[in-house]
Amino acid sequence: MTLPDPSSPRKVRRTGLYVPYAIAVVLAVGWCGAWFWIERQAEQQMDAARARLTAGGYPISWTSRRIDGFPFRLDLHLTGVRIGEPSGWGLELPRLEAEANAYDPGHWILAAPQGATFTRPRDGGVAVQAKVLRASVSHFGEYPPRLSVQGEDLTFAAAPGARPYFVSAAKGFDLHLRAGPGDQGAVYVGLDQAQANLTGLMARIAQGKPVGITADAIFSNAAEFRGGSWPTAVDSWRRAGGRFQVRQLTIAAGESILDARSGVLSVSDVGRVSGSLNASLRQAPQALGAMGEAGRITPAAASQGAQAARAAQQGDVAHMVLDFQDGQTKLGPVVIGPAPRVF
Repeated sequence: MTLPDPSSPRKVRRTGLYVPYAIAVVLAVGWCGAWFWIERQAEQQMDAARARLTAGGYPISWTSRRIDGFPFRLDLHLTGVRIGEPSGWGLELPRLEAEANAYDPGHWILAAPQGATFTRPRDGGVAVQAKVLRASVSHFGEYPPRLSVQGEDLTFAAAPGARPYFVSAAKGFDLHLRAGPGDQGAVYVGLDQAQANLTGLMARIAQGKPVGITADAIFSNAAEFRGGSWPTAVDSWRRAGGRFQVRQLTIAAGESILDARSGVLSVSDVGRVSGSLNASLRQAPQALGAMGEAGRITPAAASQGAQAARAAQQGDVAHMVLDFQDGQTKLGPVVIGPAPRVF
């Protein structure tokens, strides 16, 4: 008996093996095209923003610009950056490096590897060098946008002919700005172990020791903080009813420390701070005595203030109210000087 011939084996179709590769190639080509489109969009948006801000009195310029980082990043390289504003403040950076993920071009990390120079309206320029000087900015659709600035091992040197800056060096600097609900904003500023160029009273209080500042506050009416210059923006915010809710304000000068954990501050129509803070002060009697000896307040006022501080002391800390009213600063019952000027 003869067996039937077996049927020929069917050829294996290999089409399915190549489909994933074909899809990968299409996606890669599409992503390449998308990256170059994103690059062009970034350049166009920068040019449009520069033209818009310059027309509004905030001139921005750079010597050269280059964008690379293909395929997953946008790396921006600028040289000779100059930024100005109507009241006379300015910023210059020899080099500015910025980076964003190509899939998230609204979040940028920036660095100034050669430092920066900022210009004061009346006092001239200050050159800033640092071990680290970087920032990040994102959430441009919010107001204020999300901003963080960080510096480590900083030095500050006044330009030739300029007035000295109040700080010559600092271990660290931090600035954080965030938007919140209900047209609120949050701001944090920290200055760590600063070597201050102090004279007179503050030099006597600090006694050559480092100075530190920490400020943490929530402010209302954030969207009203707009204008062609700093004074205009602050005045617009003030007239809209803007207020600062202080969560922490700490100023340390040597062994003397002012620490306020609550209070509400605003700006008066003449540009000075207005409001009050519940403050704790270490070595308040000594500081008031130094103010009297320096002639900043009368000996009688210094004596009265020192007595009030001793009465309010628990250990070496006095708990007192710091008032800013009618352009003056009062510590308890004693006027200790003019209120700080904002503009």
